[in-house]
Amino acid sequence: MKHLTIIAALLCSLSVRAQKVFSVQYASQADVKVFVVDYASQADLKVYKVKYASQAGSNDGRWFFTEYASQAQKKVFFTDYASQADLKIFFVEYESQTGWTDNSRKHLLY
Repeated sequence: MKHLTIIAALLCSLSVRAQKVFSVQYASQADVKVFVVDYASQADLKVYKVKYASQAGSNDGRWFFTEYASQAQKKVFFTDYASQADLKIFFVEYESQTGWTDNSRKHLLY
């Protein structure tokens, strides 16, 4: 029974790390290139910036921006044009508004 508790704790901690991101300076350094759209309807993912790492979601749109690249699971580069991006995002005002609108892009953040 003790082993199951340890395994469950490890799985929970892994899923929390899924949305820790770091913004890089160059596209060549990025795991995913993102473009911030003007309207939620244009986005593949609606993102909410959380204040603490412990609040980061598991690929559900709750992002925590880390101070160092080594702390993040994904490195993102913000492009100037939508055509350069792998993923289009929209920053929402409330956490409850987060989520995927295009599930075909979901694999980019796993």
